[in-house]
Amino acid sequence: MKRRFSRLLLESVLVLICATTTGILMAQTPDKPVRFPQLTMEQLNPKQAALAQEIVKVSSSGIGGPYNVMLRSPEMATRMFSLMDYLRFNTSVPKRLNEFAILIQARLTTSQHEWWAHHPMATKAGLSEAVAADLKEGKRPSKMAADEEAVYQFCVEMSLDHKVSDASFNKLKTVMNEQQIVDLMMVSGTYVTLSMLLNTAEVDVPKNTPLPLKPMTEAELRVGLLPARK
Repeated sequence: MKRRFSRLLLESVLVLICATTTGILMAQTPDKPVRFPQLTMEQLNPKQAALAQEIVKVSSSGIGGPYNVMLRSPEMATRMFSLMDYLRFNTSVPKRLNEFAILIQARLTTSQHEWWAHHPMATKAGLSEAVAADLKEGKRPSKMAADEEAVYQFCVEMSLDHKVSDASFNKLKTVMNEQQIVDLMMVSGTYVTLSMLLNTAEVDVPKNTPLPLKPMTEAELRVGLLPARK
């Protein structure tokens, strides 16, 4: 009886999460067909369902957000989830810098859902609101700590130039070891992939929540985020 009650309680929670994440998917395009309709637990096959139960333990959006798209390819999703688990919870990069790197990718790709999900995590981990606010506006933050400045320059150059200068690489080496640099590159690239999933699936933020990021072209981002290159 106790086991049956626990299972029913879990299923009820998952149904509630699915209902909430449907609102996230539909939030900004109420009159347009959804590209990837929100999956429910009842629709999932055994492989999808097993992964979904792991996802809801750590995801602020349940099986919504990128997971709603990823679950369409459960083998890929399982492998991607393992990578994400490492990059979020077991990485060698300090959480403040890790979340900062994720926010940088969210701003560069104007991924509304990614920013909405990770901005609270970044500030909770110790990133100052002033740094996050400047980045949100597409400006190079003016009050970064030394390690944040090194991470910022490295990540922005890597993303906009598709390479990193010797000066920026060597500066990062003063605050990170080799494993941390590799993990930083991996979290940046992984969250570019997640931004592609979110933007292509047109996943925004919860209903009645303002979009956090203003649209910016790549040229505007380049001028704002790398002002020395005007």
